[in-house]
Amino acid sequence: MSQRTEKPSTGMVELQAPDGHVLSAWSARPVVRPKGGIVVLHAVYGATTHMGDVCARWAAAGYHAVAPALFDRLGRDIVHPYDRPNDGIASYAALTEAQIYADILAAAAHAGPDGSVAISGFCTGGSWAWRAAARHRFPAQVNFYGSHIPALLDLMPLCPTILHYGERDQLAPPDDIERIRARHPAVELHLYPGAGHAFENVEQATYDAAAGDLAWQRSIAFMDRHVGR
Repeated sequence: MSQRTEKPSTGMVELQAPDGHVLSAWSARPVVRPKGGIVVLHAVYGATTHMGDVCARWAAAGYHAVAPALFDRLGRDIVHPYDRPNDGIASYAALTEAQIYADILAAAAHAGPDGSVAISGFCTGGSWAWRAAARHRFPAQVNFYGSHIPALLDLMPLCPTILHYGERDQLAPPDDIERIRARHPAVELHLYPGAGHAFENVEQATYDAAAGDLAWQRSIAFMDRHVGR
């Protein structure tokens, strides 16, 4: 008789931020006891189904992942089409730093009350993960092509950090990558040959399966070293 393999439980939950704001979030919890948690900050498109898939992938690796819908501050269920990134840029610009940090803290509390919760993000969400890692003591940061990091080099992450960039990422050209390496030599930075921006997202035209899978392998190994011990 074959055994049924249980899958992580993935879905939307409601969280309450320290300022009283109620927001939705993708949440995926492992079937077994989590090794730790991770907060995932979305790109300019909002809390898309891709964020649910990302959380499920973290849960399959043993981590309770939570991706807060940061745009809920502007209206419920705001998700922007992939061909309208400027709409998402405007949504992020409408949020205050205090609001974003409050939602990060709400997600972290849900992902792991014991504090063993890492921070992660994609694109603009990666830039906010970089900011958060310089302000709060997370055990680790996993960052996918944070688009504004080259302009935030004076910020120093307070935790071990791994960065993933595509070699052909127009938002982070080679000169910017070298500036990151020079300013933050302790950061583990990986450059993926031939890959562009958003190479991990299967829903976008720039998806690169080989680069995305390798980035995930490295990210999970990184989390296992720094959080899931």
